[in-house]
Amino acid sequence: MAEAIVDSRYLSTGANRYAAAADWSEDGLVAFGADCNVCLWDPTDSRGISHLLGGHTAHVRAVKFLPRNEEEQVAHLVTGGDDKQLRLWIINPETATASCVQTVQEHTEPINCIASLRGAARRIFVTGGADATVKVWALDAGQMTLLQTIKTTRRYIPLTVSLSALDEEGSRLIMAVAGTTNAVQIFTASTADGATSLEFTLQATLPGHENWIRSLDFIREKTEQGSDILLASASQDKYIRLWRIHQGTALSALNATGLELSADALTPGNKIHKMAAGGTKYCIMFEALLLGHEDWIYSARWSRAANGKLQLLSASADNSLSLWESDPESGIWLTVARLGEISREKGATTATGSIGGFWTGLWSPSGTTVITLGRTGSWRRWDFDAAEDMWKQNFAISGHTRAVTGISWSRDGVYVLSTSSDQTTRLHAQWAAADTTNLSWHEMSRPQIHGYDLNCISTLGPSSFVSGADEKLMRVFTEPKAVARMLSRLTNTTSTSAADIDDAAPDAANMPVLGLSNKAIDSSSSPSPPSSTDPPSTDPNHPRHHTALETTTDHPPLEESLSRHTLWPEVEKLYGHGYELSCLAASHDGTLIASACRASSLNHAVIRLFETSPRWSEVRRPPPLQGHTLTVGRLRFSADDRLLVSVGRDRQWVVWGRRTTTPKSGEGQGEGEGGYELVQANAKGHSRMILDVAWAPTAVGGGDTRMFATAGRDKLVKVWVRKGGERLFELAKAVAEEHPVTALDFAPELTADGLSLLAVGTEAGRLSVLSLKVEEGGEVEVVSTLAVPPELCLPKAVMQLAWRPAREGQQQGRELAIAGEDGSLRIYSFPSL
Repeated sequence: MAEAIVDSRYLSTGANRYAAAADWSEDGLVAFGADCNVCLWDPTDSRGISHLLGGHTAHVRAVKFLPRNEEEQVAHLVTGGDDKQLRLWIINPETATASCVQTVQEHTEPINCIASLRGAARRIFVTGGADATVKVWALDAGQMTLLQTIKTTRRYIPLTVSLSALDEEGSRLIMAVAGTTNAVQIFTASTADGATSLEFTLQATLPGHENWIRSLDFIREKTEQGSDILLASASQDKYIRLWRIHQGTALSALNATGLELSADALTPGNKIHKMAAGGTKYCIMFEALLLGHEDWIYSARWSRAANGKLQLLSASADNSLSLWESDPESGIWLTVARLGEISREKGATTATGSIGGFWTGLWSPSGTTVITLGRTGSWRRWDFDAAEDMWKQNFAISGHTRAVTGISWSRDGVYVLSTSSDQTTRLHAQWAAADTTNLSWHEMSRPQIHGYDLNCISTLGPSSFVSGADEKLMRVFTEPKAVARMLSRLTNTTSTSAADIDDAAPDAANMPVLGLSNKAIDSSSSPSPPSSTDPPSTDPNHPRHHTALETTTDHPPLEESLSRHTLWPEVEKLYGHGYELSCLAASHDGTLIASACRASSLNHAVIRLFETSPRWSEVRRPPPLQGHTLTVGRLRFSADDRLLVSVGRDRQWVVWGRRTTTPKSGEGQGEGEGGYELVQANAKGHSRMILDVAWAPTAVGGGDTRMFATAGRDKLVKVWVRKGGERLFELAKAVAEEHPVTALDFAPELTADGLSLLAVGTEAGRLSVLSLKVEEGGEVEVVSTLAVPPELCLPKAVMQLAWRPAREGQQQGRELAIAGEDGSLRIYSFPSL
């Protein structure tokens, strides 16, 4: 088996919603957890995610870059998650490579947080786990070494941890730990006597918060030697508390802060806590209480501006980011900028509400850019414009947060639609930016946001699609004019130019409160354009927002626009099934939709056919196609729509042929035509359930020879051929794989050598491309097998595969879209095929 030359064109996935699941390195690289992957992303690069690092077997909860030595050419990244594993990665920015060099498992429960020590000769980091322990580690000679295990008192679970050096040499250290408790625990350690071992001891417990504490972060107040250290603690009680760590006695701390108080006059709220490290005395006192957020605060992170001024970034479930600074005259901490969204309804932004808020906030190394993660798994980005002295939002990356269950290319290959168990349908296309030579892929529209998990999708013509979910009906959507014109401009395609857009199409769509059906918006019926004196509209569904999207957007839409202004209106509902939709397929001419639902009996294990525009009704004559006994898992029309093949959990495949008989007496006009009838059924197609099926191009083998392939849980790919002049399909080739085969797709055209290309995906995430040759006698030969490199394979099952249709001006090579159970959508290019 040869290894294929594969280029990654597009990697899309949503981030895990944990406050510690992302970090921004000194080199400008963002790492974040996405399902069981670790993603690498440079926010300054329009191409989006550059790497998806597989290795973890469960959700990644904690990600942290370790400080980089000046002589090192590589960066070290530590990750942990629900699989209880701690992984060490080496990332080389120059060669754009990343690899895991060590895996350890010392925690007995998921790892929640990781913190590293900066400004010290020895690289120390700590991890906090759901096993109620904090573990101290050292990176020595490129390997992680466990130094100490600390069991938390009162058995609370650490959710956040922070480390800092108390002196310039890094010989005295301080660690703050908090989590499912309302107090912050302070530990210290020392190597001042030259000891190589490191042991943290509990020194103080800081009360004050009234709920769980989600984030801790240390910073030195000033850059001068001997400056005090500030600790920020953010809690679910909606408040941020600042604490001052001062070297010396309690009275010296009072003098340093300018308070005219004696030690005996202190109240419990500003009690001074004493501690020691390496024989040196320190004290901690409450510094300030930051009020302003209206919901849980998930993260609070320090940054030092170029002028040395301290700034604190907080991210909250109230859907906002706040930037805090200390007033130079009064010393009071104030909000100098508030980014994000303002809720229109009280209670709409609770941590358990529909919006969900922001889960983490990160500073760029320069402090001029901030990014935050929302409930949808999408990142939002703001850049500081010094000329205008304001923060401006820029586009970032987005992706599905759960398994991608279906993908479908537009007929012209301009865009690909993906649908997922995260209850969204997303449209992805290439952005033809004016200042870039290479096209980059982005999410351009979010046509459907649903209340049920979505299971299947298929395009209908150039500007509509049908989808099925965990409900008993299918929904049909059509592209609004605002989205069509935006796509035409951003993709620089003539196929969807303004001249080709249907004037009868609606202008835009919105989703009513508590509704599942996107409603069309017609700008002609909207109020007249506002005058310059009118106040701005606070309604996100106001038509002027959609008009702005259509006319002024010169970059991929922002997250607010994607979720509100790029919806497609729903035009039809198709009823008939008794249980959740399992699969559907649209004919290539767009006139028929075949669908099936989950079934455990003969009555529901049927395939229903629906006519599309203008009737949008089920084909009643003939009745639903009966041939399976259990759930039908996949349906495929042949390229000329003359044949339909179905596979299912009952281990059999069935081929249906288009009816050519004339209507019987009493049938309505057309009711006896266009239906399908049973041609052949193979009850023992595989020894276990069949998971996918794909048709080869109709020109394969010459004449009327037909070929399709089936994928089974029995780890076999079987190729079935019907020679010209014969009626039945026969097994022509069986290809064994190492794992159950979950996805198949034939390239829509033959190669220059007359070969058929079959993409194969397995339950273990492995990908390969088989080159098949059909001999004159109907035998099939596997000419070659190209294996996708392991680093580009998926960590979980491949859900679906879809080759991109041929396009005008297409460069050499082919592109394959891959839907993964890990929540990723990938597009790989095979230049040599």
